[in-house]
Amino acid sequence: MELPYVVLRELTLTDVEDRYKWCLDKEVIRYLNMPSKYPPFSRKETEDWIAACMNKTNGYHQKSITTKEGNHIGWVDLKNVDKLNKHAELGIAIGDKTYWGRGYGLSAMKEILRWGFDQLDLNKIWLRVEVDNVKAIASYKRIGYVEEGILRQDRLRDGEFVDRLRMSVLRSEFFDK
Repeated sequence: MELPYVVLRELTLTDVEDRYKWCLDKEVIRYLNMPSKYPPFSRKETEDWIAACMNKTNGYHQKSITTKEGNHIGWVDLKNVDKLNKHAELGIAIGDKTYWGRGYGLSAMKEILRWGFDQLDLNKIWLRVEVDNVKAIASYKRIGYVEEGILRQDRLRDGEFVDRLRMSVLRSEFFDK
């Protein structure tokens, strides 16, 4: 399958409405690490978060995912950047469900991995994914992520602890693929 073209662009305050709307959709946020209240964030909290990302004050290198037509469909980020050991954690969400299962997440991951390895000079990009998020795990494996281990009872979701799988991809693995 040929992957669709995506653009990773800097966040803007025009992203607030889409992000807020997506965070109201329980299916979109099911596997995202968010507060258990509903809604998880107010519109103002969403705006403040995006402003913090834009101002680089929260440790997140977050980008908006857009289609070649300019449709804003989600976000991707690198966080927990460890400059000494040259690794960071990936986070991604396709908020617009009409784009689910069509390769846009894979394209965005490829772009942020390339950016992280080239621009941030990382050696490893890792992630945590809930063990029951089968579709996400399959997509991470398609990009080249490998399993490192299980993080037991690593997330409190809906009042219950769930295990998460830690996966990573190394610079050499990504560029050799």
